[in-house]
Amino acid sequence: MSKVMISIDHPAWAHQFRHIIRMLNERGDEVRTLAIEKDGDTKLLDSFGIPYELSARSTGKNVIEKGFLFFAMCIDHTLHALRFKPDILIGRASPMMAVAAWISRKPHIIYEDTEVSKFSLRICKRLTTKIITPRTFLTDLGKCQERVDTYKELFYLHPSVFTPDKQVLRDVGFNPDEPYILVRFVAWNASHDIGKKGLDDAGKIALVKKLSQYGRVYVSAEGNVPEELKPYLLNTPYELIHHVLAFAKLVYSEGATMASEAVMLGTHALYVNVIKSGSTQEQSERFQLLYNFNDGADRYEKATAKAIELLETPDLEQQGAQKLEKLLSEKVDINQYYLQEMDRLIKEGR
Repeated sequence: MSKVMISIDHPAWAHQFRHIIRMLNERGDEVRTLAIEKDGDTKLLDSFGIPYELSARSTGKNVIEKGFLFFAMCIDHTLHALRFKPDILIGRASPMMAVAAWISRKPHIIYEDTEVSKFSLRICKRLTTKIITPRTFLTDLGKCQERVDTYKELFYLHPSVFTPDKQVLRDVGFNPDEPYILVRFVAWNASHDIGKKGLDDAGKIALVKKLSQYGRVYVSAEGNVPEELKPYLLNTPYELIHHVLAFAKLVYSEGATMASEAVMLGTHALYVNVIKSGSTQEQSERFQLLYNFNDGADRYEKATAKAIELLETPDLEQQGAQKLEKLLSEKVDINQYYLQEMDRLIKEGR
């Protein structure tokens, strides 16, 4: 039996590692989960039945708060590691976990696909034992990096662990049979969003009204939305979002994660954000399921025009299913690979 420590600092991390945590528990390993509250990640952990210890109630709203929390969480995570005595620390590029692993002299393995997490990666590439990235990752992280032909979304959306189900949506009053489009707005308050911004309120309203001509529009948003868009807000339980993505006609997203999640389910997506990533570029160029709009002040207008073109394509859903079949045939089932690498590092020690 091994002892494993993980931190969850974002909802995407909860989704990504829920099955790893389940598999570790099923084989008898002891897992200690630390959580920093952000955008409902603790609600997700609760819904997944994953016990956790809350380390902080926020990731910080500005550079000063984030800096203070970094030092506070380094101490918090290190104390947890020294008391719990894990055999390995796992997760995403958490610099606080990297520091805790280094001080406790334990192996640390992470999976990271976000190139713009520069501060976190600058620390992790010096202190982390192994960093697994997608093959297409744009940054060279040195000798600790291993490129694997996969995506992080396959941790929780690979067919081996997830099957889209219309009935679970019907059970909560959502109609998955009517044509609908999902629009995702982000809050632009993450550390890598500093200095960047998206659509203003008028732009959001205009976008939703235009897309509404092609089906019902649901809005998923971080933070507040204009009063006029509140009737469009998606109100299904948070943990059912991937079932919603699977049956959408189209996903229009400012966030890379939700756009990529749609792709893993065979739903065409538009990613509208100045932040570029190797994964979204490949999903566009290699599989043609995602369309990137990263450049120019008119990127939202161009994305909207492409959205309308796709929505007017008669066999869009069938095309999506065929493209997904190709994607899955060429990608690694990352859960099994990650567990194998964890076990190898535990066996070898640091």
